[in-house]
Amino acid sequence: MFAKAFRVKSNTVIKGSDRRKLKADVSVAFPSLSAEELSELVPNKEELKVVKIYAHKGDAVTLYVLHKNPVFFELEKRIYPTVYTLWHYPNALPAFTTWPAVVQKLIGGADLMLPGIVVPPSGLPSVKQGDSCTVTVVGSRAPVAVGTSTMSSAEMCSVGMKGRGVSVLHTYMDSIWAFGDKSIPPSIPDADSECLVMNAEDSEEERSKDDGVQEESCVDAACNQDTDPLSCGVQELSLTGSDEDNRENQDTVVDPEDQRTPQEKMDALLLQCFLHALKSKVKKADLPLLTSTFLRLHMFSCCPRGQKIDIKKSSYKKLSKFLQTMEQQKNLLHVKELTKGVDSIVEVDWKNPELRSFCAPEELDADEAPAEMQREGENPYHPPEVSTLYSVSARLEPLFREANKRKGTALQPAEVRTLITEYVKRNELVDENNKNFVIINPILCDCLLEKSEYQEVVALKWDDLFSRTLNRMQQCHQLVFPGQSPIIKKGQIEPIDISVASRGSNKKVTQIKNLELYGLDPMAVSSALQHRVQASAVLHPVPGSKDKVLVQIQGNQILQVGKLLIDQYQIPRKYIQGIDKAPKPGKKK
Repeated sequence: MFAKAFRVKSNTVIKGSDRRKLKADVSVAFPSLSAEELSELVPNKEELKVVKIYAHKGDAVTLYVLHKNPVFFELEKRIYPTVYTLWHYPNALPAFTTWPAVVQKLIGGADLMLPGIVVPPSGLPSVKQGDSCTVTVVGSRAPVAVGTSTMSSAEMCSVGMKGRGVSVLHTYMDSIWAFGDKSIPPSIPDADSECLVMNAEDSEEERSKDDGVQEESCVDAACNQDTDPLSCGVQELSLTGSDEDNRENQDTVVDPEDQRTPQEKMDALLLQCFLHALKSKVKKADLPLLTSTFLRLHMFSCCPRGQKIDIKKSSYKKLSKFLQTMEQQKNLLHVKELTKGVDSIVEVDWKNPELRSFCAPEELDADEAPAEMQREGENPYHPPEVSTLYSVSARLEPLFREANKRKGTALQPAEVRTLITEYVKRNELVDENNKNFVIINPILCDCLLEKSEYQEVVALKWDDLFSRTLNRMQQCHQLVFPGQSPIIKKGQIEPIDISVASRGSNKKVTQIKNLELYGLDPMAVSSALQHRVQASAVLHPVPGSKDKVLVQIQGNQILQVGKLLIDQYQIPRKYIQGIDKAPKPGKKK
C-alpha cells in the first residue's frame, strides 16, 4: 500500500484528548501490551506528532510519530503498528513466517500467499479472518511486514495452504519506513525457524549431490514430485506475486507484443491523457478554458513517465482536429471560438459513460511528480523542522554558569525558562511576601537591568524576568533534516523569496531565492517548475553571494511556485515570502 511515496497533508502535535483516545485505542487493539509498554509507546509528556497523509492511491491515513519514527498508522478507523514498533514488541501481533526470497516481493506490493508460509513445529498462529498480523523471516522474529489475514487459521489448513494468506499493508523499506530513521531490522533469533533453515539447507545439499543439477533445476524437480513443499511454496509465491504485480500495473505497462503502429500508439496516448485530464484535473469552475492551456497544463501533466505527447505524430496532426473528433464522435465536450482565432472549452459532459468509466493509470500525477523526479538512489525530500533557539551571550554567562552553560550554548526557550527557574529557587530569590516576584541579586542586576535601573528595581515579575533574559540572548535557529544531525545557525532563518521582475518592454520573469536554506536543490525545483508550467527556467548566481543561486522562470508564476512549495514540498507558508503578490484569478497583471 505504501510502496510508492505518499503526500503529507498536515503535521501537528497531538492534543491531550487525542493522546488519551489513542492510548485507549492501542490498549484495545493490542491487549498483550502491558501498562508500562503502553506508556512507552504513547507517553504522557513527550512530543507525539499526528501526520495526516494520502497514499498514492488516494487512501487517507494518519501516522503517529514519536522520536521521529512512525509508531502507528490508522487506516479506516483501525490502528496498526509500524515495523519500528514491532521491532521492540515482536509479540504484539501473531506472526506468519516466510522465506527471505519472498521479502522483496512483499516490498514490491505483493500479498503473502499461503504456499509461501513456513509452518513451524508448533503450527500456524491462531488468527481469525481480518485479524492484524505480521510477517517474519525464517531465523528471526523481527517483523518485516504488517497486514491482515484473509482467512482464519483453520480455513488456511482446510484449503490445503493455497491462495492468498495475508493482505499486506506496510513493509520494511516502504514509504512509511522511509519517513523514520531508516534503521534495519534487529537480530531477534527464532529457534523454531532456525531448525527449519538447517533442515532445508541439508535437503538442498543432498538433492544437489544426488542429481548433479543446478539449484533452479532442483527446485523445479522438487515441486513436480512433491518432495519439498517448502521450496514449492517459495516458487509458487514468487510466481503469484509476479502475477499480482502484473494485474496491478496492467493499465500502465505496455505489452511488448503490441503490434500497433507508432501513429496508433500516439492516438491512444492522446485519448488516455485527454480523459485523465478531464477526470482529474479540470473542474467546472475552470470553464471556459483555452484549448492551448488545457493541453499545456493538463494533458501534458497526465502523460505517463517515459512517454511524450506529440500531436504531429498522431493521425489528428492538430489539437483542434483532435478536440473536434472528441466533440463530434464521443460527445465529451463542446469547443467554441470565444475570441477570433482562439478556441476555448466551454462545456464538458461529466456524465459521459466513457469518461465516467475511465480509470486513471497507476502513475504519479504531475502534482506528485516533483517529489519523485529524483536520481536513482536519492532519498525523497522531506522539509526540515525549523525551531528558534537562544544562544548564551557574554553578558548572561554568569547567570548560566552554575548550569555549565557557556557562551555560545544554544538553548530552547523552554530550557531557558527551566534554568532560570532553577537558579531563582536554588538561590532562594522568590519574594516571600509575593511569590509572583523575584528578588534581584547582584548577578541578575548585572545581567538583566539597565544602568538606570540599578537603584530603582529591586524585584521583577516572573514573566518580565523570562522576557528580559531572552531579549539579551543571541537568537538563532535550528534545522533538523530527517536522518541528519541538527544544523544551528545565527539569526532568524530567511524565508524563500518569490518576486517578479520586468525584462524588456512587456516581459516578466519570476525569481525564487533561498531554496538552499531549506535543503531544496534549485536544479530540481527548476525542472519541476518547467514540467508544471511548460516555460523555460534558468539558474543565476545571487549577487553578493558565492554559494547561492536563484531560479528564474518566464512569466508571472508566483501562484504555481507557491503551490509547488506548499503542496508538494510541504514548506510551511510562513517561510515563503511574496506569495501574497500572486495575480488574482480573472485579472491580468
